[in-house]
Amino acid sequence: MPESAKNKFVISNTPGTVFKDLIVMPLRVSEGAGAAPGDIIAFNVITGELAWSFHTIPHPGEYGYETWEDSTSYNNPIVGAANNWAGMAVDEEAEIIFVPTGSAAPDFYGGVRRGQNLFSNSLLALNANTGERIWHFQFTHHDIWDRDPPAPPNLLMVERDGKKIPAVAQVTKQGYVFVFNRLTGEPLFDIKEVPVPTSVLEGEETWPTQPIPVSPKPFARQSQDLTESNISPFAENRDELISLFKASNKAQYAPPNTEPVLLLPGYDGAAEWGGASVNPDDGILYVNSNEMAWTLLMNQNTGESYDGPLGEATYQKFCVTCHQSDRTGNMASGYPSLIDLQLRKNKNEVAEIITNGKGMMTGFPQLSKKEMDALLAFLFDEEIKHSVALENVPQDTIQELYKHAGYTKFLDSNGLPGISPPWGTMHAIDLNTGNFKWSIPFGNTPELGEEGIGTGTENYGGAVVTENGLLFIAATRDGFFRAYDKENGLLLWEYELPAPAFATPAMYEFNGKQYIAIACGGEKLGTKKGNQIIAFALNP
Repeated sequence: MPESAKNKFVISNTPGTVFKDLIVMPLRVSEGAGAAPGDIIAFNVITGELAWSFHTIPHPGEYGYETWEDSTSYNNPIVGAANNWAGMAVDEEAEIIFVPTGSAAPDFYGGVRRGQNLFSNSLLALNANTGERIWHFQFTHHDIWDRDPPAPPNLLMVERDGKKIPAVAQVTKQGYVFVFNRLTGEPLFDIKEVPVPTSVLEGEETWPTQPIPVSPKPFARQSQDLTESNISPFAENRDELISLFKASNKAQYAPPNTEPVLLLPGYDGAAEWGGASVNPDDGILYVNSNEMAWTLLMNQNTGESYDGPLGEATYQKFCVTCHQSDRTGNMASGYPSLIDLQLRKNKNEVAEIITNGKGMMTGFPQLSKKEMDALLAFLFDEEIKHSVALENVPQDTIQELYKHAGYTKFLDSNGLPGISPPWGTMHAIDLNTGNFKWSIPFGNTPELGEEGIGTGTENYGGAVVTENGLLFIAATRDGFFRAYDKENGLLLWEYELPAPAFATPAMYEFNGKQYIAIACGGEKLGTKKGNQIIAFALNP
């Protein structure tokens, strides 16, 4: 990795992809200014030696280098990412590995990384032996919405004019499915470059167009299609939601602004990390989707040092976006309160989380001991408030003229989605034709009693499909494990788990009997904690 990766947060908590005697490793890095570059790296599993690497932020002389206007972007300490965090897929026969890449960093202000920004937000088809690029497709040019592919692509066969074509399909946060000939990269459905709005933020230069597949149609609602009638009928503060809705920009690919943008599908997507499942032979793709709108907002960054004690200044720089300036967090969006933290954890535990990250949180190994000690003192209410530090946090983000204001869901006063149901859906899409076989609401909303049945709910985790016609999936906030008829979406069975399972089931065979297991972790979306794995035997 280049010099710019030193002393930065880099871990791998997604399984690597094995091909022959190689393992190709995903990386998780920061998403803000100062993120490490997201090179794709293959190691020899026998010797541990580096076999090959692919620069997702191209170096001088490499293909795509000119798509970054700043010629030093590949080694800029502010710019990074374009990493694979979602996993990969490998065609062993063709010896091609398919790698979806993340957004360039910083995520929401691209004024420090102007240009198209290859190979961020792309599907890379690489020679699995050497890492050489065969073909690529970029799903979002110069991404400033965090619209990176959230899951591994699916390999399947589709039929055209009576012939079987080896295909690769990629589901996206935008709710689109892109389908390509996996050998050549040729799109199997037309993709149009559609003009999108221009940013008004100083220094930002949005890309003039974005790729939209003509078919299949989106499997989630789009912000530009919403009207006031789509505000939730269950909301007790409906008038307030309508006012916020009217004040928000709802255009397709509306650029981040200091005025609110309504983002639907939201930050986590339509499709998310559970991804899609396929029957590889008949060309049918099954995907669950979120229908949660979020608010996207930017604040101007003055570049001035925070005039306060070092610990508070460090908090303002690294923590405030998610945990809020008053440390109350935002549990509805997944960010816990840090108030009275000393009653729940000791300093060593908190220091480890700050350094190494946990869950959705990335780590901050770049903090000096002085900064860490001061931050811990602030979090544990030990910092002397009237003592202004002589040396505040270095302002290495001064190049960012705007900062993301944080992750806020569009919710009603009871914490339920502010738009009308369904809030979660499940779909079967025929990729031979681009038509939907069926679409259904996915999950229920217990808070609404009988009215909540069939409303759908937020969901994280994918499905598995069996040869004998079943689709198994948990994923929902309501905590049920379900089996559907894959031909028509009819619910056949459901079981309430000890805690919600935001994961994809695993199927296996032991002593001639088939089983399906699911990890019931809970905790996300304000649900109870689980820490259990439940296995079911399948009757023959």
